[in-house]
Amino acid sequence: MSSVHLVCPSCQALNRSPEAKLQDSPTCGKCKSALLPSAPINLTDATFQRFIQKSEVPVIVDFWADWCGPCKMMAPTFHAVAANLQGWAIFAKVDTQANPGVSQQYQIRSIPSLLCFKHGKETARQAGAMPQQALTQWVQQVI
Repeated sequence: MSSVHLVCPSCQALNRSPEAKLQDSPTCGKCKSALLPSAPINLTDATFQRFIQKSEVPVIVDFWADWCGPCKMMAPTFHAVAANLQGWAIFAKVDTQANPGVSQQYQIRSIPSLLCFKHGKETARQAGAMPQQALTQWVQQVI
């Protein structure tokens, strides 16, 4: 049975989980937090690289800002899609104002911007707010 590495969103510990058990809500061996939570996690300049580089399941990142109207409108949709696709990908958010380093590194020019990462590499990008069905379809295509 093959396994995948997952970074704990709470304590940043590296965990290994059988791939076949990803739909069973695996928990961190160190702090017992959910490794694939149903809500998006917050990443920062300090936590982003480790999380993206070490997680072996796709990570969908929403780059947003508090002052951005479309970002605020899309936030509930992003949360709903994260809950619906729990176990298939990790959903994360990066506040571009509080974390300018990551935003600059990935040349975020418009928000909201969604990026998909697999094995530490950006594999897809989508700018602009989307309705739930379109967001779900995009995520399913890129993961």
